[in-house]
Parts: sequence; structure tokens; C-alpha cells
Amino acid sequence: MSQNEQSVKNDVFGMGAKNDAYAQYFTGQSYLKNLVNDPAVNVGVGNVTFEPGCRNNWHIHHNGFQILLVTGGAGWYQEEGQAARKLHPGDVVVTHDGVKHWHGATKDSWFAHIAITAGTPEWLGPVSDAQYNAVED
Repeated sequence: MSQNEQSVKNDVFGMGAKNDAYAQYFTGQSYLKNLVNDPAVNVGVGNVTFEPGCRNNWHIHHNGFQILLVTGGAGWYQEEGQAARKLHPGDVVVTHDGVKHWHGATKDSWFAHIAITAGTPEWLGPVSDAQYNAVED
């Protein structure tokens, strides 16, 4: 049985629709609710929700950054060449320009974060099952 499903689905920002526009960059099911839709603001802000085991591909933000504000569940964040960091509500992650990384849910928990993103993402290959399964608490 998965953990944190109800708290993540009912968080203050709302879960959003299936993230079909970016599905090719995720392993598993994610959901996206855009929170800022102002073309005059050059920063994306969205509530991203991950089902258990879901994670995004390795990616890099060019000419910008990404800040993750964890709002629910349990997840992982990993930069290339570093150990994965387990994330819980209240954690904040800052990813600087040019850093290759991925983030997503743990195997048995739903996960949600607000992603504040500037710049242009470069989507790379998926996090393999072997890489994901090697992540330890």
C-alpha cells in the first residue's frame, strides 16, 4: 500500500491534471498544476505530484535555476555524482544553472513539490530502474 496519498492529493494547491505534456520525460505517472500563468513573468511555478515510484528524467536547467519546495509525501533528489537526498515536507532544494539532476517519489509514497523554474530545461535520458532501485534511505 502506498503512503501519503490522501495528504498529497488534498494539499492546499491541488493536484492538477495528468502531466501528459511532459509524460515523455517521466517514468510513471505525474500530475501538474501551473500556479503562475502570467506571460510577463519569466519564471514557471507549478505544483508537481508524483505517484509512488514516479520520477523525472535526468535534466539540466540552462540560463536559470530550479527551486523545489516540498509540500507532501516522500521523494528523492539527486545530482549527478552525488548521493540521493531523501525529501520530506518543508525541505527546500536549490538546483543551480547547469547541474544535471532528477527528482521523484520514493517507491512506496506519493510525493509533491512546488517547482519554481527559470531558464531552459534540457531533458536527458531516464533514470534507469537500476539507478532508481540503488537509492537507499
